[in-house]
Amino acid sequence: MVSNELPVTEWSDEQLFMRYCQSGQRDCFSQLVRRYEKELYSYLRQYTGNSEMAEDAFQTTFLQVHLKCHQFDSSRKFRPWLYAIATNQAIDLQRRNRRHRAVSLNHPGTEDGSQVAQLMDLLESDEAGPLHHLQTAERRQWVQSALNGLPEHLRTVVLLVYFQGLKYREAADTLSIPVGTVKSRLHAAILKLNEAWYSTNTQLR
Repeated sequence: MVSNELPVTEWSDEQLFMRYCQSGQRDCFSQLVRRYEKELYSYLRQYTGNSEMAEDAFQTTFLQVHLKCHQFDSSRKFRPWLYAIATNQAIDLQRRNRRHRAVSLNHPGTEDGSQVAQLMDLLESDEAGPLHHLQTAERRQWVQSALNGLPEHLRTVVLLVYFQGLKYREAADTLSIPVGTVKSRLHAAILKLNEAWYSTNTQLR
């Protein structure tokens, strides 16, 4: 039970959502939207590669959260359930907008710098290659281009775990796959990114 002394802003996601499901209290739903507004939009923009599609997916995600309110399993965590809905909405939008699938992720926001640096750390090398000397913008463009070239099932895992910070279990719940599959897909993705890195390294020598 939620203590009446606690302000809504201090409730857990699960407490907020269950209260909304039970009573329709709009403040609870609004609080969830505010909590995930920046984080979820960033994920959807990275996933779709298009800001307008990300906005549409964000809106339809929370519409689905409202419509599927009573389908939520109270034994689950809200965050992976939300990301599962968001991912499905993004996939549906892409299917309806095939022409957007070739759009590259070349419009990063200001908050993406640390995320790109984090992913670059995954591209392991025994020595500093040409990418080490590139300007930040060029390096960001390369990483995003390499990400965009991954198969969708691999790119999704990378975005969820390394960009959004989901734990392996949360990513597994989001995608309805075993934790072992999440790990194997991450491993496969990193191998492909490393291959792309070494290919670039060889070409620039």
